[in-house]
Amino acid sequence: MSHETIDLEIDKGVARLTLGRPSVMNALNARMRAEIAEAVTGLPEDARVLVLTGQGRAFCSGQDLGDGTGLAGPELTRVLEAEYLPMIRALRDTPRPVITALNGAAVGAGASLALAADVVIAAESAYLSCAFARIGLVPDAGASWLLPRLAGQARALGAALFAEKIPARQALDWGLIWEVAPDADFEALWQARAAQLAAGPTEAYRQIRQLMRGSGDLEAQMVAEARAQGICGDTRDFREGVQAFLEKRPACFEGR
Repeated sequence: MSHETIDLEIDKGVARLTLGRPSVMNALNARMRAEIAEAVTGLPEDARVLVLTGQGRAFCSGQDLGDGTGLAGPELTRVLEAEYLPMIRALRDTPRPVITALNGAAVGAGASLALAADVVIAAESAYLSCAFARIGLVPDAGASWLLPRLAGQARALGAALFAEKIPARQALDWGLIWEVAPDADFEALWQARAAQLAAGPTEAYRQIRQLMRGSGDLEAQMVAEARAQGICGDTRDFREGVQAFLEKRPACFEGR
C-alpha cells in the first residue's frame, strides 16, 4: 500500500520505517497511527528486523495537537483504544526484533512509541520526555506500563510528574535505552546493529522477546522458558549454531 505519513523500505532483511511528517516533528495523527499499525502488521517474512526512526530533527513529538481529534473526554478515550493500542500492539506482537533508532526528540506518545521497541539506540543529542502533565494528562500509549518497568517506580514518577527532558545519556543510565552514539556515528551504529539482528536466529529472537515480557512468576516463567527452548531446539538455526560452534566458524542463520 502507498503511505502518506511514513516511509517503509526493506533491504537485506532490515525493514526501516521512517516517520515522515518532519514539518510537525513527526507528530502522530490518525493517518500515521493507522499506517504504522498496518505497515508493521503487514511486513513480509523476509523482513527479519524492524527499525523505527524519524525524518528530520525529531523522532516523534507525540499526539498532533493541531489535528483536531482526540483532545477531549470520551473522544480521547476512543482514540487511545481504537488507534494507539493497535499501533503499540503491532510493535509488541511482531515476530521480529524491533529497534528504535532515536534520532531526536521523543515526546509524550512519541516517547511511548520509542520505548515500545525491544532496543533503543539513540543519538547523543536525542532525548525523551514524558510530557503529558504539561497539558493536564496522564502518561498514555503504554508509557505508564513501560516507564516503571524500565526505569523503576521513583524515576518513572519523577519523569511523569515533572515532565522534564531525559537526555540520551541519562536515559541510558536509567535503563530506558540500550546504547548511545555521538551524532556523527549514530546512523552507522544502528545500521550495524540492525544488520546483526537480521543475520541472527529468528525463532530464538521471537522466543526471547516473549520470555523477557513474561508473567513475573518464577515457576511459570521457567515453564515458559522450557517450552520456548523446545521450540528453538527444533530449528535449523539451532542445528547450524551447534555445527558452527563445533567447526569453529561463524554461524549462518536462515530462519527456522
